[in-house]
Amino acid sequence: MVVGDWYTIGIFVGLGTALGLATTAVFRRALVGLVIGAVIAVALALAFSGWEQAVGGAVGAACGAFGSAPLVAGALRRGGTRGGTSILLGIVALVGAALAFVPVVGYLEAVVVPILGARVRRRAPETHAGLRTLARD
Repeated sequence: MVVGDWYTIGIFVGLGTALGLATTAVFRRALVGLVIGAVIAVALALAFSGWEQAVGGAVGAACGAFGSAPLVAGALRRGGTRGGTSILLGIVALVGAALAFVPVVGYLEAVVVPILGARVRRRAPETHAGLRTLARD
């Protein structure tokens, strides 16, 4: 493995993260987003590079899919539309895909997206059965 491989692996990690984020936004499920995003990322990596980059793309797709799932679920739960959520996260994914070509940023995307997803999940309010009975009055 040469130094240039680390750069191209980082590109495909970032592209995979962007693809996982975008597909989760469209299909609303992390597992579906992971599978579709990983298939696309691996196909792109194998078409343009090698198997190391394909593994990086699959890992990035997992990070993007599972990191964006709480954001998608929260937006839809709070009244956001499917189309609006998909468009906004699609724009974010395009920016992420473009930034993946900056050295090291693709790796950072794969780390930051799951951290932000965990933060969104942690900040989500808990629902209690007692509050539902009070709301009926």
